[in-house]
Amino acid sequence: MKHLWSKYNANYKSIIKLGIPILIGQLGMIVVGFADNIMVGKYSTEALASASFVNNLFNVAIFACLGFSYGLTPLIGALYSQKRDDAIGDLLKNGLLLNMLFALVVTGIMTVFYFNLENMGQPEELLPLIRPYFLIYLAGMLTTSLFNVFAQWAYAINRSKMPMWIILISNVINVVGNWLLIYGNCGFPEMGLIGAGLSTLLARVFCPVAIIIVFFSFRCYKSYSKGFRESKITINRLCQVNRTSWPVALQMSLESGSFTIAAVMAGWLGAISLAAYQIIVITGTLGFCIYYSIAASVSVLVSNAAGLCDNKAMRQVAFAGYHLLLTLAAISSTIFVIFGENIIEFFTNDVAVITTTVTLIFPLVLYQLSDATQINFANALRGTSNVMPMLWIAFVSYVVIGIPATYLLGFTAGMGIYGIILSFSASLFMAAALFLFYFLKTTRKYKC
Repeated sequence: MKHLWSKYNANYKSIIKLGIPILIGQLGMIVVGFADNIMVGKYSTEALASASFVNNLFNVAIFACLGFSYGLTPLIGALYSQKRDDAIGDLLKNGLLLNMLFALVVTGIMTVFYFNLENMGQPEELLPLIRPYFLIYLAGMLTTSLFNVFAQWAYAINRSKMPMWIILISNVINVVGNWLLIYGNCGFPEMGLIGAGLSTLLARVFCPVAIIIVFFSFRCYKSYSKGFRESKITINRLCQVNRTSWPVALQMSLESGSFTIAAVMAGWLGAISLAAYQIIVITGTLGFCIYYSIAASVSVLVSNAAGLCDNKAMRQVAFAGYHLLLTLAAISSTIFVIFGENIIEFFTNDVAVITTTVTLIFPLVLYQLSDATQINFANALRGTSNVMPMLWIAFVSYVVIGIPATYLLGFTAGMGIYGIILSFSASLFMAAALFLFYFLKTTRKYKC
């Protein structure tokens, strides 16, 4: 253990220094996610089930847009280690255009889903709640993508505190908006689930407005904003960003899509199972978001090392991050086992929902190790800019293995919602093994 600490000590410190602000921002998002679901769940089980369906359906769209913005991180990170600020501004401008176009395409696809909601097998009584909440969520797609682009720029230049503060302020806006609009406090109308959607939309509009003001007005970012203003949109830059963005976007779409399909299947089992699914997934997000904060730091630091053609440093950063993630996975699992039932009771007073959700704690804990592993090495691989393998890894893991496993365990094996959650381990363990293999392969022969 002493040898391990001396070998990776500097890497641990670098990852933690960069990752703590991201972690705080992620924890803030977790708190808001919990607050949203608790407030909606206390309002009614129907509202919670409706939110579960829409949130999980939009997870594919949100993660696709987030993944597309991830294509900027290794490119900007490499330029940052080479001290090429003007090129970063140029890259950011071209990346912004591509991300906005991608978000518009995703918005169009989600609009098609809206007009086919009644064909997706959800309980009929939930559709009057699902439809307006869906439209409000749809309205926030462009603003979410806009913030993602500038947030990835900030992370790649090791300025993770700035987006952290913006996210935390937006979280306060969201929670206060929920309190005012869900229940009708302080003279505001009681809007239930619609109120939760509007407060989330307001928070999502705030984030890009705030970060754009910071980018163009703060002196410490003047070299980047100057490069942004003076650069032009070029085919070469667009193609460069496109090559690293599409594979990551599709990889994250396939991953989140498998969870969305699982949510649709949970809806086939009825409102109780769908509500239980939402509670267990938002609880699992506690682990995912914490893991992501460390993995995002790993991606940035790997990209910095890649810019200097340092293969050894890329591997050392990745495995230092993995050590930290294994520790966090153990902590998260312990929290789920000891406090799982107490966490569940925060979301709802419905005894049937509580009873069903408690049975899902074991499969939730089971997939924490694989989730931490795949997040770490997927982000490490992304940092090398060798992102093409991520696409077929996601396809094999989440489509070829994950979706059939969900149906077989949930319905063919008759395990219901328990089998649906249990199936996550199959796809995540496969993804973890493949991402690790390709990261090692890439760093073995990496050339600038």
